[in-house]
Amino acid sequence: MGHLHARRLLADGRGRVAALYDQSNTMAEQLCDGLPGDVRVFSTWDELMNRTEIEAAIICTPTTFHFEQAKACLDRGWHVLCEKPLADSRERILGLINASKDGRLNLSVAYQRRSWATYRRMHDEFRSGRCGELQSIHSFNAERWQQTIAGTWRDDPTFNAGGFVTDAGSHKIDAAFFVTGRHPTEVFATSDKCRSRVEIRTSVVAELEGRVPLVINFIGNSESFFEDLHVHCSKADLILRDERLWIARDNQLEEISIPPDEIGLDSKTNPVSAFVDLIEGQSPNIAPPECALPVFDFTKAVLESSATGQSVRISSR
Repeated sequence: MGHLHARRLLADGRGRVAALYDQSNTMAEQLCDGLPGDVRVFSTWDELMNRTEIEAAIICTPTTFHFEQAKACLDRGWHVLCEKPLADSRERILGLINASKDGRLNLSVAYQRRSWATYRRMHDEFRSGRCGELQSIHSFNAERWQQTIAGTWRDDPTFNAGGFVTDAGSHKIDAAFFVTGRHPTEVFATSDKCRSRVEIRTSVVAELEGRVPLVINFIGNSESFFEDLHVHCSKADLILRDERLWIARDNQLEEISIPPDEIGLDSKTNPVSAFVDLIEGQSPNIAPPECALPVFDFTKAVLESSATGQSVRISSR
């Protein structure tokens, strides 16, 4: 993710990579190779914190480090873009929300689908009311994930409790909440670790506010990437499949046109560019820290349900 975020920042052109830090100095040095300008590599976190000319930080470390690192950056007066999940406990998420409330600094979560043109258009179409009342949501997500995690922190439940659904799957959970604005109230789930140390396949049947059913499947050992979000409403269906957005009425399927350069990971609509827009006051925070709470509550309920075999109620707090 460090490579990807650095590439996005350079492509955007409004910022530069000034400093890098990784627990593995070798990894930081490798990331530094090929970056333009005077980029310093720091071997300790304390050394990085003493570099006063930095204006913003992008955090893409394992989840267990997010709270302390994001809080330290905010305390240092830096804007922060933090990878998901924002923190490893509800209390720590609330702590980061409070730390960013004074309005001087921006804290944003790298839920990249919130910046993709397809999801933003889907959000706008649904919120317009033209599709009618929300009836149900179905989400299917497959990725060649298990095949890539051996020997990494992602296969260690100490750092990645929940496996695929907590890591890559959190994007898809947030996408459903982002598009519809509905938060979860009850969850039933089953999971399979598929011989890994963390969960690989997870199936979820949930209920959102307003008694709206939500079904999500996470397949973390697929042989290909596939993402499908179907929002069923009383007057129309919105379908996002293979990075293309469709609307269905009266058994007719019509594609909603979106410019190709605004679609996908390498488009001009990505969380780094959205973060720079936010810092410069050009747009609101599309992924504020508050959006991490319903995702955390949902994921925690999924893991509890799959462990106990019982449905789990989510209280509104």
